[in-house]
Amino acid sequence: MKSLNSFMQLIYKFLLFSFLLTWISNSYANEESQYRLSSDDVISVIVFDEPELSLKESRVSSSGTISMPLIGQVSVKGLTVNEAESLVTKKYLGDFLKNPDVSISVIEYRQFYVNGEVDEPGGYSYREGMTVERAITLAGGFTERGSRTNIILVREGNTQRIEEVKLNEKVFPGDVITVKESFF
Repeated sequence: MKSLNSFMQLIYKFLLFSFLLTWISNSYANEESQYRLSSDDVISVIVFDEPELSLKESRVSSSGTISMPLIGQVSVKGLTVNEAESLVTKKYLGDFLKNPDVSISVIEYRQFYVNGEVDEPGGYSYREGMTVERAITLAGGFTERGSRTNIILVREGNTQRIEEVKLNEKVFPGDVITVKESFF
């Protein structure tokens, strides 16, 4: 009886662990699938079985386009990776390929920016899992006058400012973080 209870507890822990792992994986995949391409992102475009049509690396231009063989400029700004894949597939379909299979991945995200009361204000390369605290650390940390509570975050493409963000707030490519001066 005792071993049966231990076995049931082990199964319960395993199921709980599996559920949590699946939930974390799905939330990350959902976040990644919502990511919108923009200027300065570096992407890879693979057209399977067509290496001459593939791009190992392509930086999205300031106008939001990439240059693809045969089909020319393709506007990807504001599209998710899945939407960009569908667009490139559609452009190759028919005139150039019978059944194109296109895969796009982000190789390098555009920068985010930190300014105000930090030692080294500027643009920094985005890394997954970036938080305000990590961003400020990359920018050399707070100055003596830097406020740890009066921090403003402006999301790219959003005119709404998030006032007094927490240090564990997520940062995304293109975001602007401003550390205000502390009065005490």
